[in-house]
Amino acid sequence: MKNAKVISIINQKGGVGKTTTAVNYGIGLARRGKKVLLIDADSQGSLTVSLGEQDLTNLDLTLASLMYGVIMNRPLDPHSAILHHREGVDFIPSNFELSGVSTALTSLSNREFILKSIVDSLRGEYDYILIDCLPSLGLVAINSLVAADGVIIPCHPAYLSTKGLNILLRTIAKTRRSLNPQLVIDGILLTCVDIHTKNAKEIMQALRDDLGTSVRIFDTVIPRSVKVAECSNQGKSIYRHNPSGRVAAAYEDLIDEVLSYGI
Repeated sequence: MKNAKVISIINQKGGVGKTTTAVNYGIGLARRGKKVLLIDADSQGSLTVSLGEQDLTNLDLTLASLMYGVIMNRPLDPHSAILHHREGVDFIPSNFELSGVSTALTSLSNREFILKSIVDSLRGEYDYILIDCLPSLGLVAINSLVAADGVIIPCHPAYLSTKGLNILLRTIAKTRRSLNPQLVIDGILLTCVDIHTKNAKEIMQALRDDLGTSVRIFDTVIPRSVKVAECSNQGKSIYRHNPSGRVAAAYEDLIDEVLSYGI
């Protein structure tokens, strides 16, 4: 029986490449023969749209449905919400209904463990479960950290993007201490990088100098490219949309690097 590695892809700042990383890292693993489940834990449904489900209002079952089922003590079979993408990954979709889950969680004594109960029921069927988190550090995001074994943090090499890292790192450390002792930071991934600009190079070096001794910062960086946005609009991975491009090559390098660490 499999025992999935569960990775939350998280940053409370929006627009840093969380969904792009979840989609392309997940599909990249599937291309290497791994069984992969992606979970959309963002009420905006960006992962769901990126995997080709354009009409978010007509989804039969979503992550919110599963979480509400656990909250109401009427759990649903998680398999009933799983969809399949033509590039070889399964996924649990999300839409605006997830925004109400945080309110429903507030009064529960075990509110941080709702998503974990769903994820744990699926661990035996996958090699990897990747959770694409919303740009927040609220209760749904904490649920994602409690459900995970590891964390990948996408981050732009920009001052305002890196400034918020300390808040996120403190939240992860607090979650590890009080709720999930096994949680580790797999690494920080620099995304949307214009490697030719002096500013990007300086910020990347400063980040490695400040955090590199305590947190892994992946050697692989994901370059800036308009092809990434085109992928999301077409429900494709970068491997299908622009297989010979720099971004596809970078995600392949990332997978090689992460697997070399045994993650």
